[in-house]
Order: sequence, then C-alpha cells, then structure tokens
Amino acid sequence: MIRRTALALIGFFTLTAGVGAAQGAETPAPEEPPIRPAGEATLDEFLWVKRPLLVFADTPNDPRYVQQMQLIEARIDALVERDVVVITDTDPAARSPIRRAMRPRGFMLMQLAKDGSVIIRKASPWDVREITRSIDKQPLRQQEVRDRRDALRERQ
Repeated sequence: MIRRTALALIGFFTLTAGVGAAQGAETPAPEEPPIRPAGEATLDEFLWVKRPLLVFADTPNDPRYVQQMQLIEARIDALVERDVVVITDTDPAARSPIRRAMRPRGFMLMQLAKDGSVIIRKASPWDVREITRSIDKQPLRQQEVRDRRDALRERQ
C-alpha cells in the first residue's frame, strides 16, 4: 500500500513537473543553493521534493563539522544529482525549528528521505560516497533511477 502511494506521488510530481517545464520554458526557475543554513529552512518545504542532509554542530569550528563540510563540498554534484539539500546548523542557542525537531547533541549528521523519515544518524563525519550509497538503497531512489532510465529509452 505504501509503495503504491509513493509510486502514485512520484507519477503525480513527474507529470506536474513536466507541465510546469512546458509552461515556463522561457523563464528557467532559479536554482536553489545546495547548502543552506537551518534558520532559512523548514523540513516541511522539502517533503517529497528533496532529501535533506542535516549537519549539526555546537560551533562552526568543530573539527568534525569542518571535515564533514569539506567532504560534502568536494562532491556536492553527487548529492545534487540525488535531490539532496544540505542544511547546516552550528548555533544551538538559535534553537532553529530543525534543531528542535531533531534534537542533536554536539556534532550530528542526519540523512532524511523525501518522505521525512531518518535514513542515517551519525555522530562522526561520513564520506559522500557512503551517504549516496545509503540513498541509493532506498526504494524511492531506485524507482527514480528506473523512471529516468525508461524515459531515456522512450526518447531514443
């Protein structure tokens, strides 16, 4: 049942994306930055649209945070390809809505699926290769890959 619902939603968003692209062909949509601070985002805005990758730390000087951001920035293209948006939060005092919802302690890396469920939660930095592998194992991502492959075959 859940799988059918997910497939129906994918089909709906694929159709609406195609209609929007055809209607707005003259003006391309502005591209969102792949890395955003938590104060400028809410998790609800990414539901079924993007896969949030949350990077928390108590300070931007935390060596684990610095290392994680270097790993992400080195291979941001692999994350963008998988509809990932990176959300950073290094100010516990600001109590952003995302920090309140996820309640990290110190450094924390969290990957959320498009449906909002938590895929990974790590207290140490992870390489982008490991992150993309965890995403690629998800049923929704596998369906996206199949849909893209089928669309390419139809064009040929």
